[in-house]
Amino acid sequence: MDALIKPLRGGMPSETTTADTSQAGRAAELDRADFMDAAVKPDQPRPSRGEAEQAVKTLLAYMGENTAREGLVDTPRRVVEAYDELFQGYHQCPAEVLNRTFGETAGYDDFVLVRDIAFTSHCEHHVMPFYGKAHIAYVPVERVVGLSKLARLVDIFARRLQTQEHLTAQVAAAIDEVLKPRGVAVMIEAEHTCMSVRGVAKHGASTLTTRFTGIFRDNHAEQSRFHAMVRDGAR
Repeated sequence: MDALIKPLRGGMPSETTTADTSQAGRAAELDRADFMDAAVKPDQPRPSRGEAEQAVKTLLAYMGENTAREGLVDTPRRVVEAYDELFQGYHQCPAEVLNRTFGETAGYDDFVLVRDIAFTSHCEHHVMPFYGKAHIAYVPVERVVGLSKLARLVDIFARRLQTQEHLTAQVAAAIDEVLKPRGVAVMIEAEHTCMSVRGVAKHGASTLTTRFTGIFRDNHAEQSRFHAMVRDGAR
């Protein structure tokens, strides 16, 4: 299934599906700032670290814990430090990761595929982890980007509160915008702990999302070849 694209955080989601190849179904429907800039601005008002630690302490008390007991005295500080690491993507700029490219490709004109990019993110609905692998392909026009940069791009978006659909769309849109390739294909497969350890508690259930632009969207043979090469890597 194709990813459901949300033009703006808090806006109405698009009803675009895989079958829709109109302009409305393209990655450009995302707000450009949503996939090109750091999410936190330098002058953006934010709570202090002390306020954040107090919020953690309040949640612990809400659970029924004694926040003064030895094992929990330093927990608020540790949780805030963990959040600084887990959500560092808010302070990183996706466009900067893709800006350095290389032109020595010897006329290479096929797509470049990076499979099995492991990631961990957190769902924006329950702030619970979801984790899995991303597979990214693009057809370069003269210049290519360092392969590690695609993995770093996934990490930047994954280290923000996310939905898997939005994560898929953001990765594709950033590559499309910065590299301007002939096409981009992104597939993400993940397990969501908000589904596996709470609620319906279906451990092992996986979610698959895809996003295609350019030649991958318009040429079903190229799309099928991408799927086949990703599956071959899973064997």
